[in-house]
Amino acid sequence: MSRELHNDMIVIDGLQYSNWSREIFEQLREGGVTMVHATIVYHEQIRETLMRVAEWNRQFELHGDLIMPIRSAADIRRAKAEGKVGVMFGAQNCSPIEDDIGMVEVMRDLNLMIMQLTYNNQSLLACGCYEAVDSGVTRFGRQVIKEMNRVGMVVDMSHSAERSTLEAIEISERPIVISHANPLSFHDAKRNKSDTVLKALAESGGLLGFSAYPFHLKNGPDCTLEEYCDMIANTADLMGVDRLGIGTDLCQNQPLSVLEWMRNGRWSKSMDYGEGSKSNADWPRPLSWFRDSRDFPNLTRGLLARGFSQEEVAKIMGLNWLNFLDEALQPQSANR
Repeated sequence: MSRELHNDMIVIDGLQYSNWSREIFEQLREGGVTMVHATIVYHEQIRETLMRVAEWNRQFELHGDLIMPIRSAADIRRAKAEGKVGVMFGAQNCSPIEDDIGMVEVMRDLNLMIMQLTYNNQSLLACGCYEAVDSGVTRFGRQVIKEMNRVGMVVDMSHSAERSTLEAIEISERPIVISHANPLSFHDAKRNKSDTVLKALAESGGLLGFSAYPFHLKNGPDCTLEEYCDMIANTADLMGVDRLGIGTDLCQNQPLSVLEWMRNGRWSKSMDYGEGSKSNADWPRPLSWFRDSRDFPNLTRGLLARGFSQEEVAKIMGLNWLNFLDEALQPQSANR
């Protein structure tokens, strides 16, 4: 029954950074995933971002029978109807716009739909969650948020600090997302979010995507499906079920060098271990119940077993993301 329900649903993964290949695209389709928000850049600047877009254009050309680009929420529905996996571009840092607010519209025209204001560190826009002092959203950041609102680019605060996140929620004229994080009450990690942030996010109409990255979970790689679904149920009590989605943060088949690029970029000469440590510097061991995208039906089964109704499960697994993107990706400007 749960497998049939899963196959009928629109399933959206609010973030992955996998080593994309035909094998992974096939796994996404086998797992019933309708759309994946794919990180295309971390610390890459304008030219490198353009190269990533070109690489994805080639993927769409080579694997058009499996994947398609997402330029609007309507494309997500079309992907479901055609049995394809939609791919929506996102950035985990503000580096693609460098110091030029005009690049927000340029990148949106290239289908960059979601952008984080920070990646762990202080950026030109806001403060990251690894800084000792949270300076909040900068003057430039306030202007960029308004411009992102105007062109229909979603503000993502997954790697941002508390004050910065609360200020972004307040400044943004449109709801924002935390695409891949968990409640701090479930696991004390710098990347996870306080109840204060989660309440503000829900009250503003925003969305939380639950991460399945072991560093964000109680008991790490040994976190059980039951514990994970308990976390979702407790957060539903806090935020309401309509404000919840999935953002697995799956980084499949990536080498250690990619993890080091994520953590270190070009900003550090010494090794930064991010959420790991010198003794635990590699990718974490995957969850037994979520090894790759073929395991998405396990989430549907787990949520049903936890007591969520079929309608609620459909919302968490994708409909909430779809409803959010229906509005969020629409440009405000009439001349676009």
